[in-house]
Amino acid sequence: MPEGGVIANDETVDQPQGRASHSLRHESAELHVAGAAAYIDDLPEPKGVLHLAPGLSTVARGRILSMDLDAVRAAPGVVRVLAAADIPGENDVSPVGKHDEPLLTSDDVSFCGQLLFVVVGETRAQARSAARFAKIEYEREPPVLDIAQAKAAGGDLVWRSLTMRRGDVEKGLNEAPRRLSGEITMGGQEHFYLEGQAAMAIPGEDGEMRVWSSTQHPTETQVMITHVLDLPSALVTVEVRRMGGGFGGKETQANAVACLAALAASLTGRPAKMRLDRDDDMMSTGKRHDFHIEYDVGFDDDGRIRAVDMTLAARCGWSADLSGPVTDRALFHADNAYYYPDVRLRSLPLRTNTQSNTAYRGFGGPQGIGGAERVIEEIAYATGLDPLEVRLRNVYASGTPRDVTPYHMQVEDSIAADIMKSLAKDSEYFERKQAARRFNADSRFIRRGLALTPVKFGIAFTATHYNQAGALVHIYTDGSVQVNHGGCEMGQGLHTKMTQVVMRELALDASRVRITATNTGKVPNTSATAASSGADLNGMAVLDAVTRIKTRLVAFAAEKWKVAEDAVTFGADGVSVGDRTIPFSELVKAAYFARVSLSSSGFYKTPKIHWDQDTGRGRPFLYFAYGAACSEVAVDLLTGEMRIERVDILHDAGRSLNPAIDIGQVEGAFVQGAGWLTTEELVWDSSGRLRTHAPSTYKIPGCSDRPRVFNVRLLDEAPNREETIFRSKAVGEPPFVHGFSVLHAISDALASIDDYRTCPRLDAPATPETILRCVARLRQAAGSRVASAPADG
Repeated sequence: MPEGGVIANDETVDQPQGRASHSLRHESAELHVAGAAAYIDDLPEPKGVLHLAPGLSTVARGRILSMDLDAVRAAPGVVRVLAAADIPGENDVSPVGKHDEPLLTSDDVSFCGQLLFVVVGETRAQARSAARFAKIEYEREPPVLDIAQAKAAGGDLVWRSLTMRRGDVEKGLNEAPRRLSGEITMGGQEHFYLEGQAAMAIPGEDGEMRVWSSTQHPTETQVMITHVLDLPSALVTVEVRRMGGGFGGKETQANAVACLAALAASLTGRPAKMRLDRDDDMMSTGKRHDFHIEYDVGFDDDGRIRAVDMTLAARCGWSADLSGPVTDRALFHADNAYYYPDVRLRSLPLRTNTQSNTAYRGFGGPQGIGGAERVIEEIAYATGLDPLEVRLRNVYASGTPRDVTPYHMQVEDSIAADIMKSLAKDSEYFERKQAARRFNADSRFIRRGLALTPVKFGIAFTATHYNQAGALVHIYTDGSVQVNHGGCEMGQGLHTKMTQVVMRELALDASRVRITATNTGKVPNTSATAASSGADLNGMAVLDAVTRIKTRLVAFAAEKWKVAEDAVTFGADGVSVGDRTIPFSELVKAAYFARVSLSSSGFYKTPKIHWDQDTGRGRPFLYFAYGAACSEVAVDLLTGEMRIERVDILHDAGRSLNPAIDIGQVEGAFVQGAGWLTTEELVWDSSGRLRTHAPSTYKIPGCSDRPRVFNVRLLDEAPNREETIFRSKAVGEPPFVHGFSVLHAISDALASIDDYRTCPRLDAPATPETILRCVARLRQAAGSRVASAPADG
């Protein structure tokens, strides 16, 4: 595999005509480079705009005894101070209807950083300065901050616990030739989007409210605003042109900022804007759930799994938010690519006095996969087999009895084994692993490790009703096309792919197609841009709308020029109608004068899926996306520092809509996944204050953390067997899981300390401190082994 990213299926970028499977440049690329891409804070501010700043709690748990805001109100530039009593509608922004998440609290405090009041000022600086003058007295209570404390306190849950089971797990464990148990901890992760939470609201006539929000879910943001303001949805319009990153952090967390901006605009009659400071953003918003997973596994001498019993506990924070669906998806992926003959998987979504954790790229799936990969690693060390051999021996086999998941969905398209074998060959996995062994035998302080891990990731919302999308397409009389759909652009290239759908169907150049800002007034009742489903859902909705107009144009042309409908075709040179070719714009203009509708809405709902939460059974996913990554690392045993030497990735994008964009998604997802597992660490002190609340204390991967050699290839000739948009597959979340190859490569390097006899049981994030603790344990194990060995002779 050559060095650098490889564009499969197509080697060119910016082809002039519209195939959906070519590498069209990102529609906002030039604007991004030029600094001309407008985000919320770049929008022209209306005359008289007010600025909002939050007042946050300074204790993690307790009751507010008094809240004196007189000095805040008297501060220079303050127009108004918003508190819970000022909300005309419902004081709740819970996305799941549990009514457990007040927008502004006035009594119980549940975490350090909770919104208590908001200052509305003439300038942002004045509002932020005034917020410091609040005098608040609390009755403090001991906070519950982590999973261990939550369990010890009785295990209060923010959502119901779910169990998935198949077969007889107790019998399977008891009858297995070999058995082991263990645990793994995976930390949380800050979203660290470059654009923080932001919104601007402008009041209109008769109660109308127009809101620009950096949100992944405009419809939910709209609904929350209507609840808070006690308005019908028809009076509230939410718009988002683009976000400066989201990663799940703006699926629900954007709602509070948008609601507060709208509340201030409604009460003052003036435009209002709120943009959170980076520290306030990190202090008050939810993150990836950290997990503690306990497992019990039965297996045989050949490394084949017989039974798995696994409990997945998550720190969820103070309210439900999306923790129920997140922990559910962790169970859905706790098998990764492996078949468990007898299995029981249980979730524990635990309440803690920390930020309410929320959606994050992978939505619990990566944490579940982390449990599966630890089980594989444990079996490999127990049997002396290479972990890749154990993986291949346990992978799903479609069309056999070994193709049913713990939630009773049949795996009809398992290609994980083929991908792993292909990548192992291309990356020279076994040869390089032997070379690493030889290197480690002669190296005292630097150790090398290698690992190859797969991913099988289910694609669809597990909340079935979210698997729908709408679109609105207009063709104007000059032949240009305007498209609006329910998905949100956050840098992932969704708008570019939607442009390509239109280009392909109408044979137009990209310059003739314009995607407009996502707007609840154009496409209503949209689903979140999440669950890797943006292109799947919205692409099919756009295709439906375009097809409806195209069908009208074909019928019109056939009737006007007296040819059969199948004699009307759209091509790069225009529309062929029998033996003549007509420019697309001329056909459209003629259709307009013949009173043919040139506008249509489109709709799509995902077929086949169903899910019963009560029984833990169903088909929650339309299909699975696959891939594998091979990573090689070097670890310094003296400092605990780690360097990624080389990464090879082979990823399944189906028939890619845009190979260049998908390659970029794979690269970015890998780096983000590796960062979660190696450098990004969230730390709370004993009082419940988040200490890693700024770039100075929270380390995301930088340029120096990238792999020295980075090879990424998309799987060739692998169209999706399901009828997705042009047989493509989702690429947003699945490649995030490739980061596990780095964690397991570090583990492989550390295992050399005890001559590969002991499973390192490396937790994440594998920071230098964590690595050094693991080194100490392994040296102790090696020393104990030497001390207990019988003397020669």
